[in-house]
Amino acid sequence: MIQYLSSPAEFKRKALQWASGFDVCCYLDSNDFDDSYGKFDTLVAIGVKAEVAAETGSAFEQLQSFRDQHPGWMTGFFTYDLKNEIEDLNSENQDSLEFPGLYFFVPQYLLIFQKNKVEIIADDPAGIFKSIAGQVLSRESGEAMVDIRSRLSKAGYIEAVEKIQGHINRGDIYVTNFCQEFFANNAVIDPLSVFVKLNEVSPNPFSAFFKLRDQYVLCATPERFLAKRGDKLISQPIKGTAKRGATVEEDEALINELRNHTKELQENVMIVDLVRNDLTLSAKPGTVKTEELYGIYSFAHVHQMISTVVCELAEDISAVQAIKNSFPMGSMTGAPKINAMRLMEQYEQSRRGVYSGAIGYFNPDGDFDFNVVIRTLLYNETNKYLSFHAGSAITYHADAKKEYEECLLKAQAILQVLGHSQSSPQSAH
Repeated sequence: MIQYLSSPAEFKRKALQWASGFDVCCYLDSNDFDDSYGKFDTLVAIGVKAEVAAETGSAFEQLQSFRDQHPGWMTGFFTYDLKNEIEDLNSENQDSLEFPGLYFFVPQYLLIFQKNKVEIIADDPAGIFKSIAGQVLSRESGEAMVDIRSRLSKAGYIEAVEKIQGHINRGDIYVTNFCQEFFANNAVIDPLSVFVKLNEVSPNPFSAFFKLRDQYVLCATPERFLAKRGDKLISQPIKGTAKRGATVEEDEALINELRNHTKELQENVMIVDLVRNDLTLSAKPGTVKTEELYGIYSFAHVHQMISTVVCELAEDISAVQAIKNSFPMGSMTGAPKINAMRLMEQYEQSRRGVYSGAIGYFNPDGDFDFNVVIRTLLYNETNKYLSFHAGSAITYHADAKKEYEECLLKAQAILQVLGHSQSSPQSAH
């Protein structure tokens, strides 16, 4: 059933509130960004018809089997730790969030928003429309005040970066993404209201609200990991960040500085090369190409340098295999990929989990679209553990103090909605 809406934004907000009352739901919002590869403005998947939760070891195999049985719509996520299944790697770091390695579900109800209309795919679409339209939007609860700590002190972060640069000098790696965790114990938040605020403060083209019973992902990411459109694969790595200016003139100056910044250009092109290499595993020979290099895109808090790499998918490669061939995304690992991932397990203090993973969907025509989980708050309601990571690219030319400031810039929107807009978190040590 297709229904025209007099107030799409309000109905979307009601749909999210209605969805969040179920045990499992996934809300994917483009926030009306112009995206030539996007298929809809917003997708809401609600309730479980069938599901698969798999731990690292045979997770992709289990997903392939599940996908073969359920070729229609499904949404879900991959965690970063699936790298241990793809390569000879392991993770010994602390994990207090306890998400499964991957999770996908076939929804009972599906809503697809496009401009001023919504398509409802359900047994009783008119009844679903009525239920959502009848929602009374809850008043926003006050600011969530939680005691955010960082796993690394600023001094500890700088020391780790200097050691990582030692590995770069020795030729072990030439770029890596070093991430640090910010966390809170005994945190009590209303995930829905925090997400709504986060999405208002930092609207991004791959935002997501994912509820898996007592576990929540509140995601405000600007980055696409991998999409399939027909026989075309599209990856859009982000490498290169600059803050927004207070005026149009200052903004233009910062964009120009980013566009000509040697370190940012270096890290972007190194990751583009890595993505090209990953795509060759799934591509028809000779079809991998860079559609756009060093594109500058502006978001609420930052300017980002985004490149677009595409290829034609080889006929014998399934959608699930194509994802596995490129996972984890190069923008969150570094290069050479395996060495960088192995080293980061050594220098990072906690498991990334869903952070650096991907959230998205498969649809009935065989296409898919997955984001890169960054700028994201993760929450386990049962053990009251709240966590978010921020990372930045470390190269030979990186300035450790500036990289630390970049991490705080990336965490700014989340800190703001958690009531920490004026100060950086205290170290846990």
